[in-house]
Amino acid sequence: MADRSPPHQVQVHPQLRYDPGYKRQQKVPSASKVLVVVTLLPLGGGLLALAGLTLVGTLIGLAITTPLFLIFSPVLVPAAFVLALAVVAFLSSGAFGLTGMTSLSWVLQYLRQATQAMPEQLDQAKKRMQDMAGYVGQKTKEMGQEIQKKAHEGK
Repeated sequence: MADRSPPHQVQVHPQLRYDPGYKRQQKVPSASKVLVVVTLLPLGGGLLALAGLTLVGTLIGLAITTPLFLIFSPVLVPAAFVLALAVVAFLSSGAFGLTGMTSLSWVLQYLRQATQAMPEQLDQAKKRMQDMAGYVGQKTKEMGQEIQKKAHEGK
């Protein structure tokens, strides 16, 4: 008995009892679910058939046009390159035009704001000019009197 090692795992299985009054309920699909399956099964099959026909048509078209692409590739590749350059040029000209319009709009908005603030600045400049003109007039008058005074003294 010393030779046997104890079991590593113990499994316990619950015992289910038989209950004669218990009846298993069978799940019967409702009429609406049956109607949905009956309706969608042919529709799905038809769509699958159309997908298969599209795949076959694509493969046939590819098999026919691949040799043509290989034969005309010396013409088609430069033509595609020129077409791509034309598209890039058109898009970049549109981007440059949009940038120019945005810049012009910004300048006009700046000028509008500057002209709205300008009457106040013009009034201030006008007042300073009047003050300066009065000051210069006063200084001129004083200098004129000073010159006359020196001229009378020099006689």
